[in-house]
Amino acid sequence: MDRWKESVALVVLLLTVGAASALQAQLTVLHSFTGGRDGANPMAGLTTDAHGNLYGTAAEGGVGYGTVFKLGRAGSGWIFNPLYAFAGHRSDGANPMARVVFGPNQTLYGTTVFGAGSCSNGGCGTVFNLQPPPTACVTALCPWRETVLVLFNGNGGAHPYSEVTFDNSGNMFGTAQYGDPIPGEGSCYPDCGVVYELSPSNGSWTLSTPYGFKDGSFGQQGAYPVAGVTFDNAGNLYGMTGGFFQPGIIFELTPPGNPYWTFQELYDFYNDGAGGPTAKMILDPSGTFYGDTQGLYFGSGTEPGSVFSLTPNGTGGWTFTNLHTFSTIGGGPAGELLRDSAGNLYGTTITGGSNPNGTCVADGCGTIFKLSPSGGGWTYTELYDFTGGPDGAAPYSNLVMGDDGSLYGTASEGGSSNCTGGCGVIFKFTP
Repeated sequence: MDRWKESVALVVLLLTVGAASALQAQLTVLHSFTGGRDGANPMAGLTTDAHGNLYGTAAEGGVGYGTVFKLGRAGSGWIFNPLYAFAGHRSDGANPMARVVFGPNQTLYGTTVFGAGSCSNGGCGTVFNLQPPPTACVTALCPWRETVLVLFNGNGGAHPYSEVTFDNSGNMFGTAQYGDPIPGEGSCYPDCGVVYELSPSNGSWTLSTPYGFKDGSFGQQGAYPVAGVTFDNAGNLYGMTGGFFQPGIIFELTPPGNPYWTFQELYDFYNDGAGGPTAKMILDPSGTFYGDTQGLYFGSGTEPGSVFSLTPNGTGGWTFTNLHTFSTIGGGPAGELLRDSAGNLYGTTITGGSNPNGTCVADGCGTIFKLSPSGGGWTYTELYDFTGGPDGAAPYSNLVMGDDGSLYGTASEGGSSNCTGGCGVIFKFTP
C-alpha cells in the first residue's frame, strides 16, 4: 500500500477540545502528534498563509527523520496533511528544527540540522524547498516535492538550526552552528559557525558565506550561532551568537564585503547573565529590535531567559534594555516573539508555570506570556500554563496570530503517549 495512503487516518476534521478550568478552556488542541506518519516533537512554531492555513515541521516521526505538515482550514475545523517525510540519507535531510517560511515564489523553504554532507554525526544538514504537486490533487494526501538546495559539508556551514530569511532581491540568509569559510581559522573546534547566503542563479542556488565567526571564548567576535537573522530597511543584517553553549552576542553585518561583510558587535549577553539566544529578533516600524533568550542550563551556564529591546540611540549607537527576566534557568523563550498592532509582545517559554499535574520537571511544563508597554515600562502577564497532559508541554514555538486574534503554536512534548514524554501538539489559544 502507498505509504501516503496509509496516512488517511491522520486526516481528521478536528473539534474543539474541552478543558477543566476557565483558563484552560481558552486553549484548543488542533492536532496531537502520534509519532507516525504525521511526525513527532515539533521543535519550532508555525507559518501561516493568506488563507489562514498553518505550516510547520516536526523534528521526529515520519519515517524516523521528521516531517513537514500543513494544517488547513475546513469550515470551523481543521484538516491535517503531512506534506513530506525526510528520508535521512545523503541526498535528503533529517530532523528539521526550524519552521518553514514562504519564499518569493510562494513555496516553502526550510532547513534540516542533519542529513547529507560529510559530517560524522548524522550529516551536516540542508536547505530545502517544498512545492505542491504539479497537477491538481484530488485528495488531501498529496505529498509535496522536495528539492535540496544545498548540502552543507562543514566548510561553508554545518548544522543549521535557524529558519531562512529572504532579502528584497530573493537571496536567502541563515546561520549554521558550525563551519568556517576558511577551515582552521580562529580558535573554535570544529569551527565557530557562519552566516550563509544562497543566491538564485540559472535555476540553481549559489552558496556563499558573508561572515565566519572566529572566537569561541566569551565576547570577542562570537561563535556557534543558533538564532536566525533579521534585515533592517537599509539592508544591514542583525543576528545573535551563543544559543546552546554561551551567553552570546548581538551583531550587525553591513554589506558589501570583500570577501566578507563588515562585522560589528552591538551587545554582549555575558554582561547581564541572561543570554543564550536561539530565535531571530523582530523589528518594529520605529527601528527597534525585540528579541528573547532561552538562558543556559547547568553545564553551559546558569542564565535564565529574558526578553529585551535594542533601540538606536540617534548617535550611531544602540541602547539595550532588558524588558523581563524569567525565573527558571535555561527554560525561557526559544521562539521568535510576536508583536501585535498595539505593541504588545507574545511568546512561549520551555519551562515555568504552575505545572498542576506534576508531569514535567520541577520547573514546570511551559507557558504562554504577554508583555505590554505601560507607563514607560512593561507589564508581564502569564496567559497560560501547560500541564504536560493532552494540552502539551515544553513549547519551543513562536506564535502566529489569526484573523480572530487567536494565537497558534506548537508544544514539543505532551499530547499522545506514543512517544516518551509525549509526541507534541499544535494548539490554538484565545487570549
